[in-house]
Amino acid sequence: MLFDENEFNSYDNAEHKARKAFELYEDGKISQALTEIEAALQINPANSSWHFDKALTLDAVNKFDEAIVEYEAALELNPDDVEALNCLAVDYTRTCQYDRAIATFEYIQQLDPQFEPCYCNRIIAYTEMGQHELAEQMFYLSQQIEPDCALCYYNIGNSLFMQGRYAKAVSCWLKTAELEPAHPQINYRIAQACWADGDLARAHEYFLTELRIDPGNVDVIFDFGLLLLEAGDIESAKEKFHRILELSPDYPQALFYLGEIAFANSDYAKAVELFKRALEKDSMLSGPSYRLGQYALMTGDTKLARNYFVTEMELAGVDASVWVSMASMFLNIASTVFDNRQQFGVGLRGGAEHSGNSNLEYAACCLESALQADFANADAYYYLGLLAAMRGRFAEAAQSFMHCLDIRPDSVPALKGCAAALLGMGRMDQVAEKVAQAEALGCADDQLKMLKRKIKFARLKNRMSDFLRKLRP
Repeated sequence: MLFDENEFNSYDNAEHKARKAFELYEDGKISQALTEIEAALQINPANSSWHFDKALTLDAVNKFDEAIVEYEAALELNPDDVEALNCLAVDYTRTCQYDRAIATFEYIQQLDPQFEPCYCNRIIAYTEMGQHELAEQMFYLSQQIEPDCALCYYNIGNSLFMQGRYAKAVSCWLKTAELEPAHPQINYRIAQACWADGDLARAHEYFLTELRIDPGNVDVIFDFGLLLLEAGDIESAKEKFHRILELSPDYPQALFYLGEIAFANSDYAKAVELFKRALEKDSMLSGPSYRLGQYALMTGDTKLARNYFVTEMELAGVDASVWVSMASMFLNIASTVFDNRQQFGVGLRGGAEHSGNSNLEYAACCLESALQADFANADAYYYLGLLAAMRGRFAEAAQSFMHCLDIRPDSVPALKGCAAALLGMGRMDQVAEKVAQAEALGCADDQLKMLKRKIKFARLKNRMSDFLRKLRP
């Protein structure tokens, strides 16, 4: 009897700990709740509900892999628990195990076709997989069961946003806000969609609404600051970035954009200080090294500029415009055959390889990355033309300039570059054609005049050669 009584007391103690864990969880004391539920499971590991509770607690601190283990343990004890299955599938989605997530949602559908969360949460999985048509199917299936599910409207809004259908995303998120006004950061999401759709005024309104609810959210403040920059409200943007530094002094992006504002205002000393501080906070931040390299180039320190640009190459993201700009800087450093005041000169000498050849290689790498990000980037083709011309490869240069002109027919720099490359190849008729096109676009600078003089000289030379040939016996 004594053994039975001790066993009863032990299980009673486990129940007490499980109840205590639930109370702590409800109060937001997650670590203490986890300690109590683990103690309960040590006494009775065969309680599926407690494994489920432990998994929920782990989810609350974003330990999704550990939560999956606990959900699976709960399901070994109670295989057809649709709530546990649904939470497990959600965590499979969070950890990018999409095949498992979809299979689990489909199994729930077999067990209980009216269990609405298995459709609602499947919207997220299909959205992250890029299968937006299936996400939309799940939305309509969910609507048949629960037409006023705020989460469904939120989830399908994410799918629409990823497709670039911003107005429809806004419509769905407004419905979420109507059904559940306290939905986390819903005004922030609406602001982002309005911004992406080009409606800056409306985005401004929703950013303010979100900040009234959560005034200390630095991510929202930061995005709001970027919106204000785009709208041209520089002083308000500065105020937002300074506010972020009051709340989070180690927020490097705020330092970077304050540096951008100083740089744009030609306050280079302040800008350099802010860029360096941003790198101190986050040495992997993309942007400051590029600007510091640009400033070093402006001051004539090409060696320092090159070092900064090489560092930025390792950090740059997928923005084609950044890669193109980096390439232009490397070309600027490497240039010995181009006039420093022009992007492209005439009278190039062949085989223009020089001691700065590594800079040309870096430029080529940047342009390759730019075209991987955006194959139709006219500027990338333009700078490829410059790069080939600097190497004395005039046929390649002409081809790249022509690609640029296919995308941007009114590019005068590309027309002049193409004319100069064709001149290096001796194709005078094509040179004259490009010069005429540039003139038709209103260009009449010294470079174009020089090209015209070279065309006249070449044609005169050819006529003299023909005349002399006729005089020969």
